[in-house]
Amino acid sequence: MTTTTLERATFTAAIRQAEGWWFGWIEEVPGVNAQERTREDVLASLRVCLAEALEMNRRDAIEAAGEGFEEVVVAA
Repeated sequence: MTTTTLERATFTAAIRQAEGWWFGWIEEVPGVNAQERTREDVLASLRVCLAEALEMNRRDAIEAAGEGFEEVVVAA
């Protein structure tokens, strides 16, 4: 089994400010969004939420694969 990290993966955040709040979404991962008072805080929250979502998805995929699976790095 080969374990890989997503350290070099990049994602796109769509952010906007409205009524004193910053809102943001990660375009490539549904459900990863945040709302904060500052631009810097919304980006920080998106990074944390993205890391948590990717790790949760990874654990779910490994559990679903069962025994004897192989991890292979692919690029789009």
